[in-house]
Amino acid sequence: MTTWIAFFRGINVGGNNLLPMAKLRVDLEQLKLKNVRTYIQSGNVIFDSPIKTAATLAKKIAAQVETEHGFRPPVFVLKRDELQETIQSNPFPHAVADPKTLHVFFLGSQPAKPNLPAIEAAKKPTEQYELADRVFYLHAPDGIGRSKLAANVEKYLGVVATARNYRTIDKLLLMVT
Repeated sequence: MTTWIAFFRGINVGGNNLLPMAKLRVDLEQLKLKNVRTYIQSGNVIFDSPIKTAATLAKKIAAQVETEHGFRPPVFVLKRDELQETIQSNPFPHAVADPKTLHVFFLGSQPAKPNLPAIEAAKKPTEQYELADRVFYLHAPDGIGRSKLAANVEKYLGVVATARNYRTIDKLLLMVT
């Protein structure tokens, strides 16, 4: 059995794509996933599965949600080691002191042609970012809600993404350790 972490994009936001976590746990148990646990309402799930590929799990989970709830959210699935590597590779260790300012965007694929000039133009002087394979780190000390860069990451990178603040991913890592 492998321990996996799934991040759902765009659920329980603004009254759209409502997905109660208790029901999601039941839905995932119907897929024979084991030890299913959720963390907060934004779609963070930890589970064990003998399935060996993230892509297969993501497709099965998204299809189950569509069957049960009528919408198909993007689902990003990582192994515990991949989440740990994401945290260890944090290029902004100073931002950990204020974890709500540090965001990690998990990307659906590695961007083929990221629009780096647009990223630079949208970035506030106080913001810092780094793109590393399928992860985009953003330190936004003035807040993520006011960041034009954060609002346009998918457009600039050309891939689907979901973001979590550092506190959330750190908590998830503690839950799987």
